[in-house]
Formats: sequence, structure tokens, C-alpha cells
Amino acid sequence: MKPSLAKGTRDFTAQEVSRRKYIITILQNNFELFGFQPLETPSFENLSTLTGKYGEEGDRLIFKILNSGDYTSKVNPEDWENKNHQKLTSQISDKALRYDLTVPFARFVAMNHGKLTFPFKRYQIQPVWRADRPQKGRFREFYQCDADVVGSESLLQEVELVQLYLKSFSDLKVPVTIHMNNRKILSGLAEYAGITDKLIDFTVALDKLDKIGKDGVVKELLEREISQESIDKLDFLFEQSDDALENLLQLKEKFAGNEIGLKGVEELEFVLTQSLNLGVDMQNLVFNITLARGLDYYTGAIFEVKADEVAMGSIGGGGRYDNLTEVFGVKNIPGIGISFGLDRIYLVMEELNLFPEEASSKIEYLFANFGGEGITEALKLIMKLRAKGVSAELYPENSKINKQFTYAEKKGIKNLVFLGEEEIKNNTVTYKDLEAGEQRTVSLEEFLG
Repeated sequence: MKPSLAKGTRDFTAQEVSRRKYIITILQNNFELFGFQPLETPSFENLSTLTGKYGEEGDRLIFKILNSGDYTSKVNPEDWENKNHQKLTSQISDKALRYDLTVPFARFVAMNHGKLTFPFKRYQIQPVWRADRPQKGRFREFYQCDADVVGSESLLQEVELVQLYLKSFSDLKVPVTIHMNNRKILSGLAEYAGITDKLIDFTVALDKLDKIGKDGVVKELLEREISQESIDKLDFLFEQSDDALENLLQLKEKFAGNEIGLKGVEELEFVLTQSLNLGVDMQNLVFNITLARGLDYYTGAIFEVKADEVAMGSIGGGGRYDNLTEVFGVKNIPGIGISFGLDRIYLVMEELNLFPEEASSKIEYLFANFGGEGITEALKLIMKLRAKGVSAELYPENSKINKQFTYAEKKGIKNLVFLGEEEIKNNTVTYKDLEAGEQRTVSLEEFLG
């Protein structure tokens, strides 16, 4: 049987692992610079913990885990006969793989809120799983790198998270634009158009604008039984200027007497103004009135980060979720968080050739194997190099030197070391820089530095 990978998953080579580690290290350093502390949660949760938190589409993408043993033993025969998958799911599965890091974090906060110091700031770097259709930049298993703050309603948290995004992508040298909106603005738009009862349908359709365009969104809104009259009132959404503050002013006029809409405008205006005061270029931070992010739990600010020079979906996103712990029986713990999409960031950096040489894992020295007493001396020297934090290895077989050269070149090893009888007698080391093609003989003391 020919081996294969499950769709939407990948193996990672040494170079890929090293480059991913490079991204993670930069993100981790910045998370800690901004006062976030690490947290890890299990790979799977109770199915009831995850369902109902991501909206109808999100719930469909949760990977369910079959119950152990005879998972059919408690199945209702009638449901089985009728193939009623909605009823069957809860009977054959009570656990699921993590869909994101936010809901497990909310579950953690709800379980431990009496022990936490608020505002509580945590970061989490772990894989998540989604039963999505694989395509470029979209996988079924992928890493999220999240930073969240709970226990604070202050809009300064939004300002801080904008700074965290900009510093992190600047350190990675990835040019980005942060798109911002506010769910209260979207609620205000629904009220303005007379479709408050269709808010979820409205935001789910609007969230697909980048993929299906205006005509596609309008078609979907009609399919979701939103009237043409209401759609016409919202037509201005697709004709926004480049001036964020001017667009907000236009909204203020339309939202006269619309309390929730005006609140959203006020919140977004504060974040944009404070960011400007801190020197953020408005080219990097834009108000995108059509940004919806189709997750039901967002209640305020929403973010989406896009790479400027690569045709890729969002490489980061997040928002405020003031009610998420309520579903776990704990009220009045507001929260806000952002996520970095490690896998997509990797693809962007690869396409733009942004990985520095040190992001690739390379062995510094390969000691050639000539047999005899040279092996013991080589191993002693390798031990000394490793004690100094320098990577080194001995070629295991006493093979032809050409074979050892080929091995070093294919592995990208920087230097090939020769420790023969002459070198041992004279306390010297001969090594060849395989990148520069230069060979040197130096004293043992100089070699060890």
C-alpha cells in the first residue's frame, strides 16, 4: 500500500521546521514584551464546549471524534435508519478537535476565574483543526498564535493589540495592512436597513465580499430573504473612500438616533485616533466597513491583517468578545484577542524571500571519517564543540572522501573537517569551508576559539 498524507496536512522538513521556529520565536518574544504569559490547552475538548460558538458554518467545520469502543451502542435505531446526522452526531461523538484557541481559552477562564489576576493576558501557540476544503494557504491542521486579554473593557487594549501586530510584522519584515471594523457598526447597519432580525445572515454574507464580490454578496443576501429595498439602503458600503475618518463621519450622519451604531463609530474612532497619535501610518491601518469576520462571538472591534505584496487571504485576525465566558456560566468577563496565522505568514515570507540565512538549521562542522585513532580524537573534539554550543557530527562510516563530501553538501553543512595523523601529531585541524571553497589548517586552540 502506497503511503499518503491526509488531505489538508503536511510533513515539515528540517528547513521548514527551522523557519517556522524563527517566526514563532519572534512572535513569542513580542507577546512577552507586551506582558502576555504562555498557556496551553488540550488538543481536544468536549463537543459541547465547541459547538454553538462559531456560527452555523463554523460548527460544520469542527472535527468530531468518535466515542471509544462500540460507538453505535447508544444510537437511536430510528435516527440511524433515517440517517439523521444532526441527531446521530451527539450520540456517537462527545469530543472534538480544537477549532480555534479562543473558545478553549474562554473555557479555561470560566473554570479558573477565581484564581486569575485580571486583566489576564495570555498567549498561546498551538495547532488547531478544521474540516475545511484544502487550498493554497488553507489547511485542515494549522497553527494559531494568539494573544488575548480578558477582564478589561478599556479600548486601550485595542490600541495595544494594533501595536503588537505592527511590531511583530515589522520584525518579520512582512509589509501588512490591518483592516478594522466594529460589530456594533454592523449591528447599526442592520438596524439602519431594517434587518436587525437578519444580523447573522447579513454579516455572514458580507464577510465573503473578498471571495465573491459585490454581486455575489447581493445574491446571497437575497437568498437569505433580505429585501432588495434593504440591500439598496446598504449600497453605500461598497463605495467607501480611502479616508477612514471621513467614512466614519458619513456613518455618524446615517446613524442619527441609532445608539448601537453610534457606539461602534465612537469606539473605532478612539482606536484610530490613538493609533495615529502613536505614529501609525494610516496606510497600514484602514477602516474596512465591509469587514465582518463571521464568528458569532465578536461584540466590538474586529481586525483582519493582509499582506501587502502577496495574493493571500488574511494572515491574522481577531476582535472583542465581551460575552464569551457567559456560555460557560461566568458573566462580566470582557475579552479581546488577536491571532497570527503561522502557516500563511510562512507562505508569504517564502514568496517574498524574507527568511534570513540564520532561519535555516545548518550543521557547522562534519568531521570526515578516516578510521583508526582519528575517530576517537574527532569525537573528543566534537564533544568540545558541542559544549560550546557549536553543532558538529562525525560521518559514521569510513567511506571514500567523495561520498563524505556529497553528504555534507546535500545536508548544507558549512565545513568539512579533516583530522588525520598529521593534524593529530601537530595539534592542528584542517577544515574546508564548503560555501567559499577555501581550505585552512589552524591550531587546535584557534579552531576551538
